Amino acid sequence: MGDGEDAGAIGRRRWAIAEGYIPPFSSGKVGRAFESHETACLLNAGASDAHVRITIYFPDREPAGPYLVTVPARRTLHLRFNDLASPAPVPRGADYASVLESDVPIVVQHTRLDARQAESALLSTVAFAE
Repeated sequence: MGDGEDAGAIGRRRWAIAEGYIPPFSSGKVGRAFESHETACLLNAGASDAHVRITIYFPDREPAGPYLVTVPARRTLHLRFNDLASPAPVPRGADYASVLESDVPIVVQHTRLDARQAESALLSTVAFAE
């Protein structure tokens, strides 16, 4: 690593999650743990806080954002897209994609819990990095 680079930092600064969809409802189970959701798991293994800008893209309208979050140094943040509220909530039951841009390298993993049926489904994959 060159001078001034953080030896603990891993990952990239730009990430894309091409497939996004928050199921519009959940079946019978009560509580946040069983709520249908979409999550970006952000890992900042470096020594500096990561300031992340998220832009949400839709098939039929202009992008929303930026949504701003901070991942403290040497920490992880499991960010539910359901919780993003400002500048506008991410719509339920609508297709979208997202681009995450950080000022320091991070790792991004995408997870969805679909609890629309009694048999919930969970999917997870590492996002595309550039």
